[in-house]
Amino acid sequence: MNLKLDQDGHLVDYTLWNEEVAQQLAKSLELELTPWHFRVLQAVRQFYHQYGHSPATRPLIKYLIKTLDDPLIDNALLQEKFNTGLVARHLSRLAGIPKPANCL
Repeated sequence: MNLKLDQDGHLVDYTLWNEEVAQQLAKSLELELTPWHFRVLQAVRQFYHQYGHSPATRPLIKYLIKTLDDPLIDNALLQEKFNTGLVARHLSRLAGIPKPANCL
């Protein structure tokens, strides 16, 4: 699959996102996505649709705790499960939405 990405590796057209696209994007993190990962990524996309922008890490974690009803979600867990230290940036990329404004 040939994806059109911007200079930061995010989908140019977020409407083209699906689980296959997410898995292809996850290869750069040496990550095999599970149903849990897809629940998180769907919530990230929901945040984008609800608020009109990609989330920064703290608001994202608060949103995930509330939306997924999982009080154990924190930055460390997301870093471990998504194999990255750049949680908001990489979760937005894997969810097919633009890079958060506060990310370099």
